[in-house]
Amino acid sequence: MGYTIVGAGIGGLTTALAFEKCGIEYQIFEKAPKLNEVGAGIWLAPNALQVFEWLGILEDVVAKGNSIDRVTVGRSDLSPLSDSFQDDVKDKFGYSTIAIHRAELQKLLLEQVPKEKIHLGKSFKEFKEVEEGRILVTFSDDSKVETDFLIGADGINSKIRNQLFPSSKTRYSGQTCWRGIADYTMSADFEHRGIELWGNQIRFGVSKVAKDKVYWFAVSLSKPNQKDDDTLIKDKLLKTYANFHPLVKELIAATSQDKIVRNDISDLMPLNHWYKNNICLIGDAGHATTPNMGQGGAQAIEDAYYLSNLIKNEGNVNVFQLFQEKRKQKVNTIVKQSWATGKMAHWKYGKGMRNFILKSIPKNLIQKKMNEMYQLEKVC
Repeated sequence: MGYTIVGAGIGGLTTALAFEKCGIEYQIFEKAPKLNEVGAGIWLAPNALQVFEWLGILEDVVAKGNSIDRVTVGRSDLSPLSDSFQDDVKDKFGYSTIAIHRAELQKLLLEQVPKEKIHLGKSFKEFKEVEEGRILVTFSDDSKVETDFLIGADGINSKIRNQLFPSSKTRYSGQTCWRGIADYTMSADFEHRGIELWGNQIRFGVSKVAKDKVYWFAVSLSKPNQKDDDTLIKDKLLKTYANFHPLVKELIAATSQDKIVRNDISDLMPLNHWYKNNICLIGDAGHATTPNMGQGGAQAIEDAYYLSNLIKNEGNVNVFQLFQEKRKQKVNTIVKQSWATGKMAHWKYGKGMRNFILKSIPKNLIQKKMNEMYQLEKVC
């Protein structure tokens, strides 16, 4: 029984490796002619790291990234609103979150996929269901492949989803985000710390991702689809965040102008179904979330783990309904909570109440919620 995976992002590549481990026949297709460096970082929480440990690549991931042992949400001057040391997480799971450059993670995953099973420069065009439940996939170069099952791992703007569920809609948060990688040496106090600072309807996040490499993001309210003058973007950001902790200005100044990327923050309106017949959506294609929980990539990685093991354990049965039943409640909870957190961070009024609530949340409650989110059911 053959599977065709469309999309070689983190979710698609992890699914390929999970299929490889479970002995599931697959091919993976990616529209890009080569996988280029993206100027952004990603947090890999313990739920994602458990999957990488299962795949046998955890040591490589840890070596390429940086452990986050303390997570601080603070005011613009870095005075803490919520400050969480990750000792309990380490004790329970064996590791805390790893911050890593997306390009390094994608490269690491790609190197593990057998070369004959990955096909670059193949942009998905359409699918047709043909005889005996098989699917004919056509690419933009008019090449075709016939398959038993189709896995849509092609991101929030998924063409597969748009054909499968034409009424599906993305949802703009009202916020835009600039991301960059600074050439910067962190002080010891910040080296293993993830930080997000909340100002007046703007925020700024920081984490080291490798030696002398620091990932940062800057979020502001904005109309959608706005463009920047690349020659002015650094000056604009320096002015916008002038009242933040000095670290913020130093990081923006230490970032090459051409390494700053801008993307609007959107998620996917929750779908009733992630699958139809022999076609299934995973990761952002099926349940894109805003990045406020640091779980977008992790949930795609979890998808790979559960889907591959269900296929392995259930044999030739179509497991897509079982997969959705196992995953949907957790994913929808994260999507909802992430959306609400992003909105709260940019409140125009009630910031004092917001800050009071954040400071008042009991640490044991935060720990309990973290443990629930990071829990991965052992299915093999």
